[in-house]
Amino acid sequence: MGRVVVQLKLTNYLDFKLRHLKRLRRPPRALDVEALVDTGATRLYLKPSVIRSLGLDKTGEVDSQTTNRLRRRSTYDPVHLELMGRDGNFDVVEVDENVPNLLGQIPLEHLDLVVDTKGRKLIPNPAHGDKLMTEEYHASDSGTCDPS
Repeated sequence: MGRVVVQLKLTNYLDFKLRHLKRLRRPPRALDVEALVDTGATRLYLKPSVIRSLGLDKTGEVDSQTTNRLRRRSTYDPVHLELMGRDGNFDVVEVDENVPNLLGQIPLEHLDLVVDTKGRKLIPNPAHGDKLMTEEYHASDSGTCDPS
């Protein structure tokens, strides 16, 4: 597939929300960072330096299966992530400083983005055109979609 690197705009979610509610006078803590798109990873993984810059608080720990072994990793407050005109709020998992920030499958699914392996870039899901769409399936669905 080759490497796919994207530029993310990350904002401390609490700051983002307080600013929206007009309860925060200063600008929210935000940062533009590069991230490696990793479809084998599950979540949003950030370096400690990025986590500190955004002022995120530790919320817990999670077991994470790496290519080498099982690791216990710290989890942090969510960030508001913006990419390609799409956005979402995602909890953060810490990776070592010498590892790239990683954009995993859950944020990609939420943002309805897929990897174009030939172009080595992210694109909107071609099954949905340029529209951001979520998918849900129920056993009782008739298989038709009424967009109205």
